[in-house]
Amino acid sequence: MLQKIFPFLTWLPLAKKSWKDDLIAGITGTIIVIPQAVAFAMIAGMPPIYGFYTAMLTPVIAAIFGSSYHLVSGPTTTSSIVLYSIISKYIHPETDIEAFVSLAILLSFMAGVIKLFMGIARMGKLASFVSNSVIIGFSAGAGVLIAFKQLKHIFGIEVPQGSSFYNIISYIATHISETNWYAFGVATATLAIALLIRKIKKISKLYMLVAMILGSLIAVFLTRYSIQVETVGTIPNNLPPFKMPAFDYDNMRMLTTGAIILATLGLVEAAAISRSIALHTHQKLNTNQEFVSQGISNVVSSFFSCYTSSGSFTRSSINYQAGAKTPMSAVISAVGLMTVVLLFAEYAAFLPKPAMGGIIMLVGYNLIDFKHIKQIINSSKRELIVFGATFIGTLFLDLDEALIIGIFISLFFYMERTSNPNIAILALSENGKLINKIRDSKTVECSNLKIVRVDGSLYFGSIEKISDFFTNLYSQNEIQYVLIVADGINFIDLAAAEWLSNEILNWQKNRGGIYFTGLKLVGQNVFIKGGFVELVGKDIFFKNKKEAIEELHKLFETPCETKAFKECHE
Repeated sequence: MLQKIFPFLTWLPLAKKSWKDDLIAGITGTIIVIPQAVAFAMIAGMPPIYGFYTAMLTPVIAAIFGSSYHLVSGPTTTSSIVLYSIISKYIHPETDIEAFVSLAILLSFMAGVIKLFMGIARMGKLASFVSNSVIIGFSAGAGVLIAFKQLKHIFGIEVPQGSSFYNIISYIATHISETNWYAFGVATATLAIALLIRKIKKISKLYMLVAMILGSLIAVFLTRYSIQVETVGTIPNNLPPFKMPAFDYDNMRMLTTGAIILATLGLVEAAAISRSIALHTHQKLNTNQEFVSQGISNVVSSFFSCYTSSGSFTRSSINYQAGAKTPMSAVISAVGLMTVVLLFAEYAAFLPKPAMGGIIMLVGYNLIDFKHIKQIINSSKRELIVFGATFIGTLFLDLDEALIIGIFISLFFYMERTSNPNIAILALSENGKLINKIRDSKTVECSNLKIVRVDGSLYFGSIEKISDFFTNLYSQNEIQYVLIVADGINFIDLAAAEWLSNEILNWQKNRGGIYFTGLKLVGQNVFIKGGFVELVGKDIFFKNKKEAIEELHKLFETPCETKAFKECHE
């Protein structure tokens, strides 16, 4: 019970063995998060210090209560953009930055409460409706997007803040003559070092960290010749202060809709990221627990001047690729950031953005799962459409919109498949087995009994197909009795049970009747609890085909013209 409430009790013993790997990944994450914290805070319309506060505290809380071993929480592009769009409707940061920050922290608290409620209500099951093709498309698209967003640092070109994928390409293409070749040299050198070290087995896990350090040294060396390469810049040196969110009823009512949107998108994003990494690690995730951890981290951190957070695609990917084994790496990364801010802020300010751009570009490339993409292309056109829509949407739309599009298309195909249950007419083969009639032209059917096998679920979406089948069956021949082999029926909903009851009553009135064999108890319960058994009778359900065929032949008023079964002769 304690391990369910506090998941860190499960992975903490593992960290004793993997602490070296977690330490390397944590230090790498510390270096990467420094410029991101500044950038994301600016995207959210917040002063840079709030990005550091969020990156220091939320990863620790999420690691303690989360289920994913590699998900790193903190400020993200999506959450920052959504937060800004919600609050800027009411107040602009340039007009009153204090009021803007106050609303941002209140909104973060409210979103955290909603996330926590969704986790406690066990709504994590909703994340299972996100198919693997959506996740793979989202990962690939995010990888390309992450890589292209680093081009401004790699080429040293000032691309306008918040530019889309298309705008980044077009802007760099038209301003390529402005390339800072020194920045380009630092970036490509860092990337080349990372690729080289990754091939050396003994130190392959250190490839990001070593490449970052050597890339930084190259940039420092260039300064000796008065060559300037853009760096992270001044970093504030104080820790998150305790401060109550400004609870105001009118403001809370005003922000309620925005909080629901922010919470939902944050949870979908975190679930998608953790699942995309779990595809490689094969870790079994508890999505409900992930929802709880995201909720707690947002609620608690809002009391320490932090704004909304979620799972970070870039930092989570770097964390996994750097060799992290447990969430201890996220804790180390956060503690490392605190240490840097307090003791080494003046040195961390010299980290070159082109070097980090080269590393992050490699991370983006690694997010593209070519193996699974090839499987999708070769195996299913529908899955390819889901993958393609999510991938393209990630590049040209907001990340949350891309996920929603992928999920809706995936659900559409799922509904299409489940709304078309397989219906086969069974007949007796020469060796005495009931098989699909179309598989063998020599099979024989009883002239008074039509045996039908239905595979799939009977619910409101599949009624149309099965209704058409029985309408044709009723009109095309004089078969008196129908036996439905229901072993393959997974469930029956109320709408389907009502339609079946009406169809059964019609056959009982004008023909012989419709009967079931092998129907699961969950299907029978719908008939019983819905009161339909009282209408159609209990005797329509049989345990197996043998018993059903024997009992139904006793009801026949006319002898069987085509004698398929021994009961036909009797």
